This record gives sequence, structure tokens and C-alpha cells, in this order.
Amino acid sequence: MYKSLIIGTGPAGLTAAIYLARANMNPLVIEGPEPGGQLTTTTEVENYPGFPDGIMGPELMGNMRKQAERFGATFLTGWVENVDLSERPFKLTVMGKGEMVTETLIISTGASAKYLGIPGETENVGRGVSTCATCDGFFFRNKELIVVGGGDTALEEANFLTKFANKVTVVHRRDELRASKIMQDRARANPKIDWALNKTPIEVIADSIGVNGLKVRNNLTNEEEILSANGVFVAIGHHPNAEFLKGQIDTDEHGYIVTVPGTSLTNIPGVFACGDVQDNRYRQAITAAGSGAMAAMDSEKFIESQE
Repeated sequence: MYKSLIIGTGPAGLTAAIYLARANMNPLVIEGPEPGGQLTTTTEVENYPGFPDGIMGPELMGNMRKQAERFGATFLTGWVENVDLSERPFKLTVMGKGEMVTETLIISTGASAKYLGIPGETENVGRGVSTCATCDGFFFRNKELIVVGGGDTALEEANFLTKFANKVTVVHRRDELRASKIMQDRARANPKIDWALNKTPIEVIADSIGVNGLKVRNNLTNEEEILSANGVFVAIGHHPNAEFLKGQIDTDEHGYIVTVPGTSLTNIPGVFACGDVQDNRYRQAITAAGSGAMAAMDSEKFIESQE
């Protein structure tokens, strides 16, 4: 029987582990096949407070884990294949590791960026391919960039990237955008934004240095061409990693776990959510870490109230 169990080891989960471990709650942290979350696929992190010269994403996550371990958090690597939230204590089954029982549960499984699934894409993440303009835009000063997508997120990222890039080309497979009118008007009024509509990305072009273009197919003529660019930002959405809960917890229409505003509380007493699995707006390491601290404090308060 654990007092608190945490699923996920991104900034949210590890921060929750640090807070709970310091409170002598001895949390168990279950990490999946990709410990550290999305930051482990990021090269240099320059917008996390406390590191004036920046820090590599894997190093930052490694330091967080060591800090949690120092205060007594324990870690278990495995895949959660079943969760029973119907009654307390909650029961979890970890593949190959058996059943775990806990008084409280913190869900910090994050969200995964959707990729195009084309050649040259995933192998060039961190070498010119990105899914986060806020994270990586700074590295492309005076460069030419491509944003793939047609929704509000894509146009918001395109506008943001013009703060750094000389030119940003929006690539979308249809001739009409899904984005709201205000976002379209704002983007079309930006002189740094070009348009490549009715074009489907088919390959990211790169050399030993990094990305230098995107091959696209014209959907009207079926002709192929290479659009020159130093970076390709994929902005076709995210999907929260909450499928394993199988409808046992309240989610919004996009699958993000719903929490009481200003807290980490879910609709199930004793179950808390933090990080990108419940945040479809900010999706930053610092906001995830903050929500992890909230979840730990909410969990501790809940246990005290039960006792």
C-alpha cells in the first residue's frame, strides 16, 4: 500500500515526486518506455528558470530525477496496462511487475505531439524538426522556416516564429484553413508569412548538418517540389496520453483530463492530474512543473483529511 503513486516522469511527475518525497510520503513513480517525457527529445532548453546559459533537456530531467531520489522517491520502469479507479485504494497493474495499491494517484502522463509520419521527420527531431515554436524558435534567428498545419495552433506558431525568422511558409494540404477568422486575418497581414496551400508534405530533406527543406506534392497537379527551409515546425495537434484510463475519469472533447480550475483535482476524490495530460493550452516545462507541485500538495492534503 502506497500513500501516493505517480504515473509519468516528465517535469510534472518528477516535481510531484520531489514535493511528496520531501513530505515523507515515499511516493512510487512509474515511468514508461520514454522516461523524462518530451524534454528528453529536446536539445537545449533556454527558457527554464535558473539556467542562464541553458541546459540540455535530458540533463534537466536527469537532475530532477536525482533530486526526487535524494528525498526518498522510488522508481519503477514499466507499462501500466490496467487501472481500477472505481474505489479506494486504487489498484494498478504494471506489465510484468504485478499489482500496485495506492491511497492517492497522480496522473502526469503528458501529451504526445502528432507527427506527419513522413520520411526524414522523426530522425531529424532536434536537428531542424520541432513541434514547439515557443521552445525552439529562438534557435532560428534570420532563417527560413516552414510550419505545417492549418488550425489556430499552426497560425499562432507561424506568427510567433516571425519574431525570429526572415520568412515562415505555412504548408497545408487543403486550400482552406481550419483556423479561426481572427487568426487567419492576423497571419495574412503578417508580411513575413508565405503560403503553400493544397500541398501535402511527403519528405523532410536534410543533410549531415540538419534540415534544409521539405518535399511537398501539389494536390492539384500532382507535381512535387522542394520548399527550402532551415526548420520544419509540425503543428497538427497533440493527443493526451490518457487512453489507458478507459473512460474512468472525466476528459474534455479532445481527451484531456478535466481538473477543477486552479487545482489538480479530478472528478474522482484522491486522483489528481498535472502537466500536459490536463493542459491543452500552455504545454511548457515550467507550467507542467508548477502543476506537479500543486498535485503533490493536493494529494498530501487529501491524505491528511482522510486520516
